[in-house]
Amino acid sequence: ADSLKSLADRLGVEPDMVVMEVGYDDDVDEELRDLVADRVGEILDEDTDEVVDVVLLWWREDDGDLVDALVDTRTPLADDGVIWLLTPKAGRPGHVEPSDISESTPTAGLQQTSSVSVGRDWVGARLVAPRSARSRR
Repeated sequence: ADSLKSLADRLGVEPDMVVMEVGYDDDVDEELRDLVADRVGEILDEDTDEVVDVVLLWWREDDGDLVDALVDTRTPLADDGVIWLLTPKAGRPGHVEPSDISESTPTAGLQQTSSVSVGRDWVGARLVAPRSARSRR
């Protein structure tokens, strides 16, 4: 349980935050979802009209255009919000090459600040708007 708690801390999820989830399917890490839901009370789906602090974007190689998905997830994001791009680890079905992420991120107006293992099968890349873009919004 301590490792799960520290994972929520590493993701920066606090009890008063609004969290939205995109790309949910039967292959996601349910332990991570439960942990986040326990911390914030409820995870909103992508149809929400609320401004969100954190987006959990589950993304697989076959899910389409990553740049489009990142741009779409930025829309409801607070100025200082974070997108966690969650992708299958190497060797897992749907694995996304790190080069695809590093090429798509700046095109979508984001920058990657860190990455963390978020379960047995998933890795998370922390994406934020560059400081200069946040100050103009």
